Amino acid sequence: MFIEQPPFFYRMLFPETIWRIPGEEKTVYLTFDDGPIPQVTPWVLDVLDYYAVKATFFCVGDNVARNPNLFQELRRRGHQVGNHTMNHVQGMSMPPEKYVRNVLNAHDLIQSRLFRPPHGHMLPGQAKLLKKDFSIIMWDVVTRDYSNKLTGEQVFGNVKRYARNGSIIVFHDSIKAERNLHYALPRTINWLRENGFLFRTL
Repeated sequence: MFIEQPPFFYRMLFPETIWRIPGEEKTVYLTFDDGPIPQVTPWVLDVLDYYAVKATFFCVGDNVARNPNLFQELRRRGHQVGNHTMNHVQGMSMPPEKYVRNVLNAHDLIQSRLFRPPHGHMLPGQAKLLKKDFSIIMWDVVTRDYSNKLTGEQVFGNVKRYARNGSIIVFHDSIKAERNLHYALPRTINWLRENGFLFRTL
């Protein structure tokens, strides 16, 4: 994904997915994709604890299988978890039935009805099958913390530029994102709080 917000035409392809949750209160939803991994996720948990913020983690099944104690720690600390497929598969190149099997394999480990497709890429046929059993969660702000072409300040700037009431904001607890995450996440939480936002889980 090379843009910070999903284009209108793409949102229209998936009308029954959740992109944003505006409400009466000024609220945002912090989400983290691709973990849990021991190199990054514990630091994220400690930062969230420090600021008393709860978030939603979309977990890759393989990472859950490798790090079951860390996965349980996510839940123990009061965070929500979601399914991010078993192997972080690319939905655009996979038949719908095979894609759904991959998601269900991850579900055996994660046990959540929240699902987010890796990269935000999914075929309408896949979404049609999955929506029977899952709430499909997309976003309206992706920070691009994973990009080695962006600085931490630019990642933080993406949040300041696009966050609004009901925003679902994507970070990544991954090796690729680690450098930018260390810079941007504490500043993001401070800035959102200073601007009157409340934090909720999905």
